[in-house]
Formats: sequence, structure tokens, C-alpha cells
Amino acid sequence: MRRAIYPGSFDPVTNGHLDVIQRASRLFDDLIVAVAFNDQKHKSTLFSIEERIELLRRSCDDIPNARIVKLDGLLVDFAKHQNVDAIVRGLRAISDFEFEFQMALMNRKMEPTLETIFMMPKEDYTYISSRIVKEIARLGGNVELFVPDWVVRALAEKFPGKRSGKHIP
Repeated sequence: MRRAIYPGSFDPVTNGHLDVIQRASRLFDDLIVAVAFNDQKHKSTLFSIEERIELLRRSCDDIPNARIVKLDGLLVDFAKHQNVDAIVRGLRAISDFEFEFQMALMNRKMEPTLETIFMMPKEDYTYISSRIVKEIARLGGNVELFVPDWVVRALAEKFPGKRSGKHIP
């Protein structure tokens, strides 16, 4: 069985993330989508780990070989424990490459049998990032084109009084 892990903070999950998840799920028998738990001292998130996991579960409900799990600790240790063959990473632009390249080399140094696979999202999603989606929602913009409906609603709850999409009452 070919198993891969797609790690990220997914704060929140975007259509770009989902594109990579859907395509990676066709390449691997088992795809573990690992939601990184970030100690608040290092990186704060808008959504709790439980909320991010739930949003991903709802978003990946139609992908039978995708499992959503919490990732706490070193990715290579988790991958080794899960018998993972590859790490899937999304690259939106050249600006992502330097950081992702460094991480891939560090992971390879710590666990030489673990491969990193870089996937580019569809062109329609290359400009989408969780950070930008949160900023648009915070300022009351419409984020419907960038995230699933339940994420639109969840963002509206985080930013009450702001309009994050047409379907928000």
C-alpha cells in the first residue's frame, strides 16, 4: 500500500488545499492529511485544532482514502510511525519553493527513506492562501470563491458583523 502524508496548518482549508488533496488521493492508496498543532507561542491560528480538523473532515468527506489527523511533533517521526512513503507539499509559486526545498532536504536528512513530492494546484488556485482568505474575511470581503461553504460560514462566525459571502444571513 502506497501511503502519503499532506501536512499543513489548514487555517482555514482552501480550495487550493482541496485540489492538492483530491489529486494526491488519486496517486496514493492512503492519504493522511495531517493538521499541524501549533503551540500558540510560535504561531497563532484563527481556528482551533479541533475546528480545523472538522472543516477538513467536512471538506474531504467524498474522498474515501483521505484520513484527517492531528499532527503534533516532528513530521518525520509521525511519518515513520505511520509507514508513510512520501510527503506531499503544495507549491503555489516560486516564492514557496525555497522554504519547501529546505524543509524537504531537512526531512530527507532526518529520514532518508522519506520522499517529498511537490504538487502545484490548478492555475485557478495558485494565488489563494489561508492568510489572504482570513484577511479578506476580516475586512468583510466575499471569500466564497476561495473556500468551501462551511468555511465561509465558519469565517463569518469568527468575524461577526462582517460579510464573508453572499449566503451568510
